[in-house]
Amino acid sequence: MDFTFISVFSTTTATAYLSSAAVLFLFIIIIIIIINKRRPSKSPSPAVVNRILSGTTGWPFIGETLDFISSAYTDRPQSFIDKRRLLYGKVFKSHLFGSPTIVSTDAEVSRIVLQSDANSFVPSYPKSLTELMGESSILRINGSLHRRIHGLIGSFFKSPYLKAQVTCDMRKLVLQSMATWREDRPVYIQDETKHIAFQVLAKALIGLDPGEDMEFLKIHFQNFTAGLMSLPVKLPGTQLHRSLQAKKKMVKLVMKIISNKRIHGVARSQDHPKDVADVLLNDKSEKLTDELVSDNMIDLMIPGDDSVPLLITLAIKYLSDCPKALHQLKEENLVVKRLKTDLGGVMCWDDYLSLPFTQNVITETLRLGNIIMGVIRKAMKDVEIKGYLIPKGWCVLTHFRSVHLDDNHHESPHQFNPWRWQNRDMNNGSSSCFTPFGGGLRLCPGLDLARLEASIFLHHFVTEFRWVADDDTIINFPTVRMKNRMPVCVKRENYRGPNLPLIAKRQEEGFRNNDVQISVKSGKVIDDEEDEENLQP
Repeated sequence: MDFTFISVFSTTTATAYLSSAAVLFLFIIIIIIIINKRRPSKSPSPAVVNRILSGTTGWPFIGETLDFISSAYTDRPQSFIDKRRLLYGKVFKSHLFGSPTIVSTDAEVSRIVLQSDANSFVPSYPKSLTELMGESSILRINGSLHRRIHGLIGSFFKSPYLKAQVTCDMRKLVLQSMATWREDRPVYIQDETKHIAFQVLAKALIGLDPGEDMEFLKIHFQNFTAGLMSLPVKLPGTQLHRSLQAKKKMVKLVMKIISNKRIHGVARSQDHPKDVADVLLNDKSEKLTDELVSDNMIDLMIPGDDSVPLLITLAIKYLSDCPKALHQLKEENLVVKRLKTDLGGVMCWDDYLSLPFTQNVITETLRLGNIIMGVIRKAMKDVEIKGYLIPKGWCVLTHFRSVHLDDNHHESPHQFNPWRWQNRDMNNGSSSCFTPFGGGLRLCPGLDLARLEASIFLHHFVTEFRWVADDDTIINFPTVRMKNRMPVCVKRENYRGPNLPLIAKRQEEGFRNNDVQISVKSGKVIDDEEDEENLQP
């Protein structure tokens, strides 16, 4: 489970922050760097590193941080990395955010770093973020406890029960939101998806339904995330202090929910745990106290809060700019919607995930959008990878964006081309050249759920509406987002598919909906024992 310093702001917070205090942001960064610089360092001398890796550490104290930030704000956020990669190679040294840093744009080097255990590399975050997460956060802990928690959550997130619950909740919230859309004013996709995804996330983590507690949690979570990259000073009146107070209020709410679960009985494994809290509370480990569980429920919201809304928003942005892809996506979803309608059934989670071109669109959005720019690890000892020496105490920035936009791995990498994924393995953890959710022991356990939620929204959006997107641009720092929140003007469409005689006949003969399978590829109805590949178009 992972996230980077580039993805720690909420969209609303980041927008307000940039518009009012860009200079303050740079000041904070410089202060953080100075604070970090004053800590005792066990790093080897620059002379040792110079013999191993090319690169430059930039200015005293601030290193190359300001160059990194300034390029990230431009329409060419890769320029900082690309320039140095041409000069020094795919792996080079720098000095970023107060730490000597090895930047890896080499897919294999990054893969090895991500797959290494805590004896070699551990996560590294800004000081303000570590203050807010605490020592027991799953985003920081290592070793057996991390593996236990990560394994429990990962297994639950893969369960058909949770996928069915998320499908039901996501579809309900999407349809409720879309019912309020008007044709005489723009719909802001980024805002709509963020509102929906937060509720789905809170339900999956702690079983919270819409209502007063949900609104309370949402408000204080926004206050909490405002301090993730603030000045690391906890004095009253500072942003970090306000964020810590917000977290205390959220933890108090989660503790109340956990107490109610204890009183009324936690859902056991044989009864299907209803949320992540149930899963962790059922575990027999003495280390998984109620306090640790409640604290981590808040921390787990950090990487999940923005990922799904941004994935959906960017997909709609790219589809709006690529009519051919939009047409094929719409046709694919209309076919299965018509067939399901004629059967009298609704889409299940497997239906959404089985639409091949829809999944290609999501995969390409993840590759091109780079919601997570990369992650940072800190070397716990001298480590040699592919002939490169990474000194103890140095950080490693595994830069996913560089790999995803490398023409050695992806042809015409800056073009949105969902067709590139046809007949290719889309398993997010299987390729070092495609790592939108990280990798190794901290591979994001919610990757399948992110795809599912995006598939559900896209299905209902493209089959219920046609739209015109207003001009908008992608901002890449400090978090990926749309500058104007992705406004679109929508027009409802009423698609009515033709009745399929074979389906009607089988329904009359008493076939139940779940006894009939639909071939999305051919648009035909097949029996369970029939091989879809043998169907003729």
